[in-house]
Amino acid sequence: MDNPIRSELADDGTATVAVLGEIDFSNADEVAQGIRDVVAEWSPPTVWVDLRDASFIDSTGLGALIEGYRAVTESEARFVVVNPTEGFRRVLTLTGLCELFGLADPEQDADSGTSFQSTQATGT
Repeated sequence: MDNPIRSELADDGTATVAVLGEIDFSNADEVAQGIRDVVAEWSPPTVWVDLRDASFIDSTGLGALIEGYRAVTESEARFVVVNPTEGFRRVLTLTGLCELFGLADPEQDADSGTSFQSTQATGT
């Protein structure tokens, strides 16, 4: 895949970074850089990292998300991972990253009736 991410700036100033396909050693640097670029270009108050279309993550992919988290929080913005598949959520739970990445308990989300709806993202 040429570009593993698509970025979009919403009318309210928040940014969404949609990760596509695998996040592994072959593209982890691009994922981390894409998140840093969104912060540098748009200075959003919140960065949503949408994992709906991500299919696999390895340890370097987790490192890329952590690098993105650091870049976002250093700019005093909020970093939130949304739409993880069940497998991704399991990996993030086992590694202790769910809370760090702002992921709520899926049962709590269902009870509150809240959900994140991503729009079609455009590339940066």
